[in-house]
Amino acid sequence: MISLPDVEVTTGLGGYEGKSRFAYMYIQMYIISMTKRYSIADARAKLPAIVNQAEAGQEIELTRRGKPVAILLSLQELARLRGAHVRFADAYQKFIAGHRLKEVGLEKGYFDSFRDRSIGRKVDLD
Repeated sequence: MISLPDVEVTTGLGGYEGKSRFAYMYIQMYIISMTKRYSIADARAKLPAIVNQAEAGQEIELTRRGKPVAILLSLQELARLRGAHVRFADAYQKFIAGHRLKEVGLEKGYFDSFRDRSIGRKVDLD
């Protein structure tokens, strides 16, 4: 268990002054450094500054009538998010290449019985 001493924080927290060190860390992590919000009207007026913030790694949330409608983030962050996913077919092929079915405990054709090969139901399109 980590012990954090209570420390009075007196500046820079916009109304959260006087909280313990733990509360300060929580506030810093989850409130101050969280996504910045702009209404679409504000975003139009401040677009260059908002793009700079996104480019620097800050997530920007755009709202319409107070409700979140979009997120603006950097190309680097978008590439990271897109690159993190492996297509199922690729993962499956990698698995099959690395493991023999007998090693896994499956016989060839094991999954064939799970697939419904019937022609399906008749549909009347008239």
